[in-house]
Parts: sequence; structure tokens; C-alpha cells
Amino acid sequence: MGNIDEQILRASKEIVVKFIETGRISPTAFPEMFKNVYNTIEETVKKSEKEKHNQ
Repeated sequence: MGNIDEQILRASKEIVVKFIETGRISPTAFPEMFKNVYNTIEETVKKSEKEKHNQ
């Protein structure tokens, strides 16, 4: 797993855990919410990297 992928994974986990801690989502919703958050972060990061290389 690349460094970027590890950072995306770590950030996604931290965000979802914070949502659980603040009561915005329940722990039972973790799998679905984690996928959504991970995919959103991954799309944003990969799009940003692609745009940097195209400049």
C-alpha cells in the first residue's frame, strides 16, 4: 500500500471515529459511512494529484 493510500485510510478512519464520538452516526453505521468517507477522500486526493501532473 502506498503512502498516499495509507494517509487516505488513516484520515477516513479518524473522520468516521470523530463522527461516532460526537453522535453524528452510530457505531453500527461504521462500515457504510467508512466506505463513503474513504471514497470521497480518495477521489479528491487522486483528482488533485492528477491535476498537478497535468500542469
